[in-house]
Amino acid sequence: MINADHGSPLLEVRGVTKSFAGVAALKGVDISIVPGEVHCVLGQNGAGKSTLIKILSGVYTPDAGDVAWQGEAVTIADPTAALELGIATMYQELDVVDGLTIAENIFLGHERSIGGLLKVRDANKRARALLERLGHPGLAPSREVASLSPANKQIVSMARALSRDIKLIVMDEPSAVLDSEEVRNLFRVVRELTREGIAVIYISHRLAEIREIGDRITVIKDGRTMATGLPVSETPTPELIRLMTGRDVENVFPPARPVADDAPEVLRVENLGVHGVFEPVSFGVHAGEIFGLAGLVGSGRSEILEAIYGAIKPTSGEVLVRGKALHVGSVPTAVANGIGLSPEERKSQGLILEQQIYRNVTLSSFARFARGGFLNERAERSTARTQLEALELRPADPDRAVGLLSGGNQQKVMLARWLVHGTDVLLLDEPTRGVDVGARAEIYGLIRALSAAGTAIVVVSSEIEEVIGLADRVLVLAEGETLDIVDADQIDESGVLDLVMKGSAA
Repeated sequence: MINADHGSPLLEVRGVTKSFAGVAALKGVDISIVPGEVHCVLGQNGAGKSTLIKILSGVYTPDAGDVAWQGEAVTIADPTAALELGIATMYQELDVVDGLTIAENIFLGHERSIGGLLKVRDANKRARALLERLGHPGLAPSREVASLSPANKQIVSMARALSRDIKLIVMDEPSAVLDSEEVRNLFRVVRELTREGIAVIYISHRLAEIREIGDRITVIKDGRTMATGLPVSETPTPELIRLMTGRDVENVFPPARPVADDAPEVLRVENLGVHGVFEPVSFGVHAGEIFGLAGLVGSGRSEILEAIYGAIKPTSGEVLVRGKALHVGSVPTAVANGIGLSPEERKSQGLILEQQIYRNVTLSSFARFARGGFLNERAERSTARTQLEALELRPADPDRAVGLLSGGNQQKVMLARWLVHGTDVLLLDEPTRGVDVGARAEIYGLIRALSAAGTAIVVVSSEIEEVIGLADRVLVLAEGETLDIVDADQIDESGVLDLVMKGSAA
C-alpha cells in the first residue's frame, strides 16, 4: 500500500454536472485528490467515469460545478490547458499514431525541432530513457508504433504522459491490454510516480488491482458520487459492489458443469503453427467444454485463436471441426463450418461501431436474410431483437448504433452474432476486457450457458484467474511454446506463472 500525503488537495471537483442533448451524464460529482496518492474511481459502464476524465483532460467543460487546482479555481478549456497545469491522461482507447515512430509519438505536440524538423537523435535519446524507466529498454525509439502489440502501445502512451512535467496522471483502464507480468511492471511505475509526489487517478474494473495499488476510492453511479475518499484497506469488496450497482452481486464464476464422458470432440487442432509466432500446438475441445489458453503477452495465445479462425495463415498443421479438416487460413471457411471469434479488439476488429446493432448481429449471416438479392431488414431486426432480449441487452433496441453501447453490451452483441449464425466452436479473446463488475457476472453466466448447450468454447484472457475460473482444462504457453495442458481445478494462478517462468527460462 502506498502512503499518500493527505495534505492540501492537488485537485478538487465539487458538484460538477454535464449533459449532452438533454441527457445528463454527470449529475453532481465530487472528488478530491492529494499529492502522492493513487485515487481509484469505480463505477459501472455508463456511470460517468469517461465524462469526468474528459472534463479533467480539457475535452469537455462542465455545465455547472467547480474545479480547483492547488487551491485555485480553474477552467480547463482544452487539452493543452490541462497539460500546462500538469494533468496528463492515458485513455483506455489507445491514442497513439500508428504511422509515426515510438519517439515521434512520445513527443507529439512538444517536439524539439530545428527549422520545423524533429531533432531525431535527441528525441530518440530522451525516448530511450523514458522506456528504460518504464522497464522496456528493448523497445527501439525508431520503431514504428504500427508494429507494436497493444501492450507495448500502452507503454508508449505512458511514456508520452511522463515526457511532460506532470503532477497528476489519469489512467483509464491501463491494465486492460496487459498480462500479469506487465501489470506488475505498471504498478512498479505507479509506485515510483507517487514516491515523487505525483498523484494518480486510477480507473479499473478489476477490484483485485484496486486492492493492490490504491489508497482511496471514489464510487460513481448514474452520474453521481455515491462515496468518496474511502480507504481501500477499510472498505470491503461487497460494499464497493453495492455502491456501484445498487445491489449485491456475487463476483464469482458460475459453478462448472462436468463435461459428459461421451461428449464428442468438436474442435481438433493438430500441430497448428505459425513460424516465428507460435510453435506447433495440438489440442481437442469437446461439446460443452470450455478450454482455456493461459500465458503472458507475446506467448501466442491470441494468434492461436486467429489461426483457428483463419485470420492468419498457419505454416503447419490443420484444424478439424467434427472430424472434417478445414482449408486453413480462410475466415469464410471457418465461419461456414461453425467457428466464431470474438476478438480482443472488438471495437476495431469485431464491430462496425457506426452501424446499427441489428446489422452487427446479422453480419455473419447475410445469406440467411437475403431475398432476391436484397437483405430483408425486417427479418434482420426481428431476429436480432429476439436474441438481444434473450441476452438481456439494455436497451434491446436493434436500431441503436453499436458504438453507443457499454463494453458489456458490445460483448453481448458479439455473442448474439454467433448465436444467430449457429456456432459449434466459439473463440473468445479477452471476453470481459473493459467490462464492469456487474456485466462480468452476466457474461460469465452466458459463457457457462453456451457451454451447457453444447458449444465448444476456447477462451483467452490476460487475467489468469478468469481463465482458470471459466475453463475445464487449460493449455499453458510461454513464448509460443506449449508447456502443459492441465485440469483447471488442479492449478491456480501461481501454478500457471511458475510454469510460464520455467518455460521462459528454458
